[in-house]
Amino acid sequence: MRNLIKIAVTGPESTGKSMLARQLAAHYHTLWVPEYARHYLQQLGRNYIFDDILYIAQQQQKSQQAFEELSSGLLFSDTELLVTKIWCEVKYGRCHEWINENLQQQDFDLYLLTDIDLPWEYDALREHPHQREMLFELYREALEKYRFPYTIVSGIGEQRLRNALEAVEKVMKIEMRDER
Repeated sequence: MRNLIKIAVTGPESTGKSMLARQLAAHYHTLWVPEYARHYLQQLGRNYIFDDILYIAQQQQKSQQAFEELSSGLLFSDTELLVTKIWCEVKYGRCHEWINENLQQQDFDLYLLTDIDLPWEYDALREHPHQREMLFELYREALEKYRFPYTIVSGIGEQRLRNALEAVEKVMKIEMRDER
């Protein structure tokens, strides 16, 4: 019997992934896996390079596994390997094989793909304010390619959270039914 439902929040930069993961975890009184890249890049002290993305992906994966061991019931993840894959490919035109191999092994019950309907917010770590539509399509196409179950989450403010909650509730009902 499976006792952990895992939900990944994914999508282009400046689409509210971190806020949504925090809000969902707070709503369900559970844990969430923070984005490792932001912490790493803020401490780096230089421009990142191709190999930094591999390190970030590996550390994100370690963090994911640690939180899975601590969690029961429901776990939200603010980012996952699809984010590092698309980031790497857009920035460098290629991706580390480790990321590609491990991406195919991810087993989230649902991916919440955050829509680009939120206004862009400047952040020194964000790089693509004028490529949001293209990036969103890369995420959607990749989710379909890998046959990962996903829902697009749109809406501003409370509506975005309500839309995400509705998608999570559907997965929870399916998982509960399957456990019987």
